[in-house]
Amino acid sequence: MTSIFSRIVAGEIPCHKVWEDADHLAFLDINPVVAGHTLVIPKREVGYLFDMGEEEYAALWAAARRVSLRLKEVLGCKRVCVSVVGYEVPHTHIHLVPTKSSREFPPPAGRPASHQELAAIAARLAG
Repeated sequence: MTSIFSRIVAGEIPCHKVWEDADHLAFLDINPVVAGHTLVIPKREVGYLFDMGEEEYAALWAAARRVSLRLKEVLGCKRVCVSVVGYEVPHTHIHLVPTKSSREFPPPAGRPASHQELAAIAARLAG
């Protein structure tokens, strides 16, 4: 099934485009965390970031970097925070959120882990 982002790429659904090249599109999020919240997507629909080939993956991050530099330059933010979740739309996308402080983009709340918990999961992952 074609994602909403593929329909945006095809011109079937309008967007507020901020940058584009032959393989990528950057446009403003319609539910922004802050003004300037931008999505960077590959034009080719890939459902999950880590399913992309290495070159395509690297090119997407290069595009995101280029857009983030422009956000910082134009909006005068201190940092551009990054989020890749991927559940909401089955088309790889990188959220770029221009921020002036960490309060504008707080990390998810975690819980303290014991040394034993950390050691067990590290051992499993290192396997």
